Order: sequence, then C-alpha cells, then structure tokens
Amino acid sequence: MHLTSANQRWTEEVFLGRDDNTETISHNFNINRGHIFSRICLALLVLLLGRLIWLQLYRGEYYYNLSEGNRLRLERLEAKRGIIYDSQHRPLVQNVANFLVYVNPSILPTKEADKQAVTARLAEVLGEETCSELEKTLATIKPRSLEYYQPIFVSDNLTYEQAIQLTVQAHQLPGVVLTNRNKRSYLSVNNLAGTSTKDALDSLSLILGYIGKINEKELAKNKSNNYLPIDYIGKTGLEAYYEQDLRGVNGSKQIEIDAVGNEKKMIGQQNPLDGHHLVLTIDAKIQANLERVVREHLKRINGRKAVAIAMNPQDGSILAMVNQPSFDNNQFSSGIKQGDYQALINDKDKPMFNRAISGEYPSGSTVKVVIAAGALQEGVINEKTGFNSVGGLRIGQWSFPDWKAGGHGWTNVTKAIAESVNTFFYYIGGGYDKFVGLGLEKIDKYLNSFGLGAISGIDLSGEATGLVPTAAWKKNQTGEQWYIGDTYHLAIGQGYLLVTPLQVADYTAIFANGGKLYQPHLVKEILGNDESVYQTTETRVIRQNMVSTENIKIVRDGMRQTVLAGSARSLQILPVAVAGKTGTAQFGVGKETHSWFTGFAPFDNPEMTLTILVEGGGESTDAAVPIARDFWQWYFKDKVKINENQPVEKNN
Repeated sequence: MHLTSANQRWTEEVFLGRDDNTETISHNFNINRGHIFSRICLALLVLLLGRLIWLQLYRGEYYYNLSEGNRLRLERLEAKRGIIYDSQHRPLVQNVANFLVYVNPSILPTKEADKQAVTARLAEVLGEETCSELEKTLATIKPRSLEYYQPIFVSDNLTYEQAIQLTVQAHQLPGVVLTNRNKRSYLSVNNLAGTSTKDALDSLSLILGYIGKINEKELAKNKSNNYLPIDYIGKTGLEAYYEQDLRGVNGSKQIEIDAVGNEKKMIGQQNPLDGHHLVLTIDAKIQANLERVVREHLKRINGRKAVAIAMNPQDGSILAMVNQPSFDNNQFSSGIKQGDYQALINDKDKPMFNRAISGEYPSGSTVKVVIAAGALQEGVINEKTGFNSVGGLRIGQWSFPDWKAGGHGWTNVTKAIAESVNTFFYYIGGGYDKFVGLGLEKIDKYLNSFGLGAISGIDLSGEATGLVPTAAWKKNQTGEQWYIGDTYHLAIGQGYLLVTPLQVADYTAIFANGGKLYQPHLVKEILGNDESVYQTTETRVIRQNMVSTENIKIVRDGMRQTVLAGSARSLQILPVAVAGKTGTAQFGVGKETHSWFTGFAPFDNPEMTLTILVEGGGESTDAAVPIARDFWQWYFKDKVKINENQPVEKNN
C-alpha cells in the first residue's frame, strides 16, 4: 500500500513485518537531504541579518531622510496686513512686494559638503556676510530638534535680479525657500494733502510707527499667536498697538513635497483672513499743514524741537499730532542700515522720541487755568476777588517775582489768566499774610482731577505720566521738607511739576467743552477686510464735573481775555474768536525757556483745541503763539468769509 502527499516528498514508504503478522506503515527520514535544507535556511538568515545591519547602521540616515523627503507638509499662506487710513479715508500706508529668503534645516542636505555647497551658492547671490551668519546658526541646530523643523530667516528686501537668480538655481538649493512677503510703504502727508513744501513731511512716522522682522524676545512674548522667526511685527506706534487687528489670520495649504522640497501636488487649502483696516481721527491735510507751519517757525527762530497737537474737544479725537524733528519710517520698512540706525538713536535731538506723549516738561503758566478753576471751586476766590500786584511777594529773604517789573496792579481772576499774573497765583495757591490759599493737597487734588500725574490712555505705547509732586515725594527724592516757596512755584507751573503736551491738550479741552475730560484717541473705527465697519471707537469720559459750569465759564472768559487784552493779542487777526493761555517755562540751570500756547476755537462753539510747545523757544509770543496764529489762519480761511467792513474786536 502506498500513501503520497506534498509533505512526504522527503520520505520513503517501508513495510515492516511484526511477530503478530500485522502490517505497519512507517517513514524513514533522509539525513543527507535534511543537512542541505538546514544549510540553506542558515545562509538565508545570515544574509537577511547582514542586510538589516547594513541598512540600519550604514544607510539608516540616508533612507530616513529619503522617506521623510516625500511627505505631506503644511505651508502657511500669509494674510495681507490691514491698511491705515486717515479720517477722510486717504491711505497712509501701502503693502508692496518684498522678496524674502529663508532656509528649512530639515530639507537641507545631510552631508556637510553638500550643505556648504548650498550656502556657497546663496552667498554668490546674497553676499558672504549674510550667509556666514546662516552657517553659524545652522551649526547650533541639532537634527530632529524643534529648531530643526523651523524656518531660519536669511534675508529680505531682495532685488528682482536676486530673486530671479535664486529661482533659476532652485534645483541646486534644496531647503532654500524664496517667498514673497508684503512690506510697508509709508506715504508722506504732503503728497496726500497736496501741500507745496519741497521737503517730505514725515511727522506721521511717530504716530504710525513701523514694522520689522520679529526678534527672539518678541517671539517668546507672542508664543500663543503663532509667529515664526521669518515673520514681521509692529514695532512702534499704531503698527504695534493694533498689531493683532492689522495682522490678520494666516491660512495654510497641505502639500506633498519631494526630497528636495519641490511641491508635487496640493492636498488641501485653508484661505487666510486679511487684517483689519484702521481709520484714524487724524486728517492728513490738517497734519501736513500743521507740520508745515511748525517747520517754518522753527526755521525762523533757529529752533529744532517742537510739538503741536490739534484735538476735537467734544470727543477727545486727535486731528493732528506733530513732533519735530521726526524720521522716515520707510528706512525701517526697507531694512535700515546699521550706520543709519546709529545716527538716529545718537542724534541729540532724538527724532525717534514722541515728545507729544512721552516728553515731560514744566508746564509754565498754562497750568494756571487749572489752579484758577480749583480756587474758584473751593471758594478760595470768586469772580470779583482781587489782589494788588506790585511786582511779586517777599517772605523773609526769599523773593517771588512777577514777570512784569512793577507788577500788574489790581488783578482779578480773569485778568490774572489773561496777563499771567504770578502774584495772583501765589496768593490763591499758597496764601499770603492772612489770606489762605488752596495749599499743596488741594492743588494736587485738582491737578490730578484734570488729568495730570497719570497717563491719558491714548492708543499709543510709551505714554509718560508726568509728575504731580507731593511733600512725601520731595522728602523721598531730596531729603528735604516741603516749603511755601515750593507751593508758590507749583501754582505758576514751575518747580517740580512736569506735564506732557498731550496732558495740556486734555485739560484745555475741559474748558472748551464745558467740563469733561475725555480719553484721547487716534483710531476712529476698525474696518473688516471687506471694508465694512467692524468696530467703532466709543467716546470715553474719564472724569467730569470736577468744577461747576459757572466756574468753567469764568476761566473761559479769562482765556478769551488772553487774546483780547493779554499775552496772545496777535490772535485777534483770526477770522474766528479764539481763546487760550500762554506759558513760558524755565528749564535747566540757566534761564532758557520753553514756549507754550494752548487754546481753543471758535470760542462760542469750539471744534478744535490747539496745544503748542517749542523747546527752548523763548517767550510764548516769540514762538508758540505765532505757530497757532498761522495755522488757525490756514484752518479757518475757507470756513469763515470775512467782511472787510466788519469791525475788529478791540482790546479791553
């Protein structure tokens, strides 16, 4: 009997006889053939293990990178940065093309020689210095670390020629990415407003600010906002303050790339959301002409530094804010050279310093309107209270003079404001003889309530608080007690008191609008990327009813008398009735003085407050008042037609 199967091909059938005559089937294994089979299996196993060892130890990195080379990758789609418009929807910035190069370390060749060949080709296009920095950075990055998969910024603001060269050589530059990012072009307001000046008017630079490549500190601060080392970010001004609104939301696309980073096909895409647009309260035409007038008068007096702020007193919106000197923010947008940057920051006139919100100065006599309002409100004086000014006061060996030799004669509050009579404010501030003045604590109370000693909350960073001194502050700073002479100096805007020009504009608006301190602001509304209104800035009253309407009116009358009979009589030529207060503030160890003017117009229905400071400008009538006169002459010329036969108001 025979049994056969596939599993029995290495055996032979054998019939064996038993004593019980029973037939039994058995198999006999072929030893020779078994040895051959074992040797074949062993050889195959050795060959397989050898191959695995060779692939893992000697070619592992190569095949790892090859497998990683063909994979899915998310590529970010940059959102367009929002535009900034003036109040009349004139664009103040543009987005223009900017070629940028970055390197993805994970796609660079793994062999050092090949990697150096890539950086050498880059150096031929971008320069040795740029690529030497890249090589230093690459040397610090470990394979498969977090930094290994993050882009490294190489250079921006490439010329078209450079971009073309890199595009042509793309197949020889694995890991090198040429992309098109928008950069800012800031427009000069003289072009926008049609002014005739030959010089570019650049006072918007300190308002708009500029954007630049993000640095390590900014990256760390904005971890939750998905910034990359190749991104740009608002550095100063409105660009920084409204960064998250202007930036937008980046999109992405999922692509398959090959081993050298070339796109093979797109898998999916999420479109970006472009940034919101800002509409400012600034009117470019007002800004341009205010800057023009400031420049002309600085040139006339051989001055260098000044501030001018035009504000709507009815809501705190800034119509114009001029700082001189200033700078061209396009220098930063285009990548400023180190030498030019050093020249800017080392300039003794500090063109990058926003004097309007960050400069702290003695207020001079401009603060007398606040002191007068406080004395009226506290009942220290009334409209008829008067003192005889004979040239100043004397306490012991100390003399506190009037600015006018021989004094001003009998003086009430409106005359004291109009002619800036120091003696009157010595009386109502610190008291004299049997007359009790406000005293330090009440003076500080009203200075604080009118916005001094604190930031206003304007939508710009870097605002200073100024200083409202107290007895404790002086003791801590100088080790000395507070004297009556300190109170006298404080009452006339000298001594330790420091204010910003914006604070002076703020409290001037209180007298223009009848008693409200508004939070100043530069942005009127925010538009969506479809130009629809996304958000409107709400008018915010910080404080009101600090003094009564009747007392506000008395101070207003004094400010009107400043123009009719006092220190700003040159403003009588304007086509509308205006009111104001002049100030001459000493600073430093010499007798140098800052020139101040602050006021509002038209008197009966104010639509603008105007605050002028000329650093080292001398008397207010020499510098600040002429600036106000010439600017208001321009501003109101088309709004009021003057009848040549109309009588001019005469001095009292």
